[in-house]
Amino acid sequence: MPVKERESFKLYYSIGEVAEMLDVNASLLRFWEKEFDIIKPQKNAKGNRIYKDQDVKNLKLIHHLVKQRGFTLDGAKKKIKDQHKALLEKSEMIESLNHVKDMLLELKDSL
Repeated sequence: MPVKERESFKLYYSIGEVAEMLDVNASLLRFWEKEFDIIKPQKNAKGNRIYKDQDVKNLKLIHHLVKQRGFTLDGAKKKIKDQHKALLEKSEMIESLNHVKDMLLELKDSL
């Protein structure tokens, strides 16, 4: 399941927007929030979750480990605890390279 690229940079994202970016259900994001300490979305006056950019990056990392690399939740928790910063950098690099790959494939198709 590829992570969808967001069109604009925002300060806050709703749970629906984040779920759409990751192509998962909102209920899975709420579950991950309970399971992983690094996910701490704020809540607005109505009680709706609002995710900051760092929350989105952490969710993408969890998505990558669990859905793409096949880690168990406990395995992902341990990996994040041991190598959080390095994993974030690697995940961002992979995302950037996939974006370049998609652009090149699109360019190739247009020729």
